[in-house]
Amino acid sequence: MDYFIGALKKYADFTGRARRQEYWMFILIYMIINIVLAILGLEVISALVGLGLLIPSISIAARRLHDTGRSGWWLLIALLPVIGIIVLIVFLAQDGHDTNDYGVNPKSGATA
Repeated sequence: MDYFIGALKKYADFTGRARRQEYWMFILIYMIINIVLAILGLEVISALVGLGLLIPSISIAARRLHDTGRSGWWLLIALLPVIGIIVLIVFLAQDGHDTNDYGVNPKSGATA
C-alpha cells in the first residue's frame, strides 16, 4: 500500500525514476480497487476512480520508463493497436539501468 500512496504523493511528478516493484504494485492495487468496485456494481464510482488516477498512472509509467533509460514520450506507443501495448509492457517490465540522464538507480539507495 505504501507504493500506491507514494505514487499518489508524486501524482504529477514526471521527473526522476520509479523502480519496477513500485510501478507494478501501484498497478496491482489500482486493478484490485477497480475489480472490487465492479463486483459491487459501482461502475460510476469505478469510472471516477479511474479518471482520478489517470495522471498518477501516467506519471508513474513515465518515471518507470526513465528507470529503463527511455523518455516518458514512449508512452505514446500505446496508441498503436496491440503491438504498441506489447512493446510498452516489455519496456515497463525491464530492469532499471545504473545512473542515467534521469538520475541515479533507485535500487542503489543513493540520492541525487
